[in-house]
Amino acid sequence: MITGVQPKLLVSFDDEGNLQLDSYQAELMGLTEKHINWKLVRENDGLTKQSEKVMWIEFSNDGRFKERYDEIGLNRSLIMSPFNDYFTWQTTTVTEILEHSNEYVKFKTNNSIYTLSKLNGDGNKK
Repeated sequence: MITGVQPKLLVSFDDEGNLQLDSYQAELMGLTEKHINWKLVRENDGLTKQSEKVMWIEFSNDGRFKERYDEIGLNRSLIMSPFNDYFTWQTTTVTEILEHSNEYVKFKTNNSIYTLSKLNGDGNKK
């Protein structure tokens, strides 16, 4: 840190005393994203996650990263951006692909069933 310079705070209080996030600083740090292109919904409880980008990753037998893919496949895990320490969500490995189209994919993992939908960039389904 530079001497005499205060670090930028990510949160502050508005005029009514409500806590608010500095969205500009959060986006610069990779904590939030401006464009939402993907929506993931977990079937059993409706948990919903959204992100700008997605990727599929495969692990080796010892649990280390092996390969990155743009498409779903068996034994791959979905990871949702941002692709840093603050990623949105990661699934366990895919065990079965239930449905697949250009707009969405429904898949089963080791412990859940998910539907991943492609959005049009403003958070709405295509």
